[in-house]
Amino acid sequence: MLGGTIFHHKEVNEPAEETSAFVTDAPPGLLNLPESERDRLCEALQILLAAGSINGIDPNRTALYHWCRQYFDWLREIAALAGLDVAILHEERLVQAIPRTASLRLRLRQDATLVWLALWYAGDMRWRDEGQDQAFLSVAELNDLLQDQLLPDSVGPMPRGNLRDILRMAARYNLIRFEAAEPFEESGIEVLPAIRRIIPFRDVAAWTETAATFQREADVSENNEEGEETP
Repeated sequence: MLGGTIFHHKEVNEPAEETSAFVTDAPPGLLNLPESERDRLCEALQILLAAGSINGIDPNRTALYHWCRQYFDWLREIAALAGLDVAILHEERLVQAIPRTASLRLRLRQDATLVWLALWYAGDMRWRDEGQDQAFLSVAELNDLLQDQLLPDSVGPMPRGNLRDILRMAARYNLIRFEAAEPFEESGIEVLPAIRRIIPFRDVAAWTETAATFQREADVSENNEEGEETP
């Protein structure tokens, strides 16, 4: 011992330690979240993939909505990995997911597309033209709108069962609130502002151009059926 310092001599044949280029400390982030927070994050992502949004007004989703607001960076990171952009709409108390890729977008049947177009039109008329804060209508009014604006040559309203299923799907995606009643035509619908992001028309002119496409397709289909009739 010299001056209180101990000198340690390595054996001559002792191999020197090598540092692997592939061994690094795990970066902080999603992989290191506590289990309880990972469960919350997983729940939020599953709901966004299944329903497109998390509605903070729904009592069953209120706590999760506030969690998403508090840990939005985590949610945005994992949503991006799943191909989604997310936004928090504070006034509507909604976490909204927007697909980045076509494979995640809804593929609606034609009848569902027509109903959603009519709902967008009803909302736009109430908000923009009439200056109302909320957009309410009944199923009877929706049927009139479908026949007047989208399918003027159709015979009778859309079958009740089909329309009920389509409205329930729109409610599941937080595009409307739907209160079923008897008779069905008196059921209440509130169109929610989220529909403007799911069906992002700039204005009524863009909506009218799309609506005209369905009217032309209906005319072609009708002419084909008439041509197939035997004299």
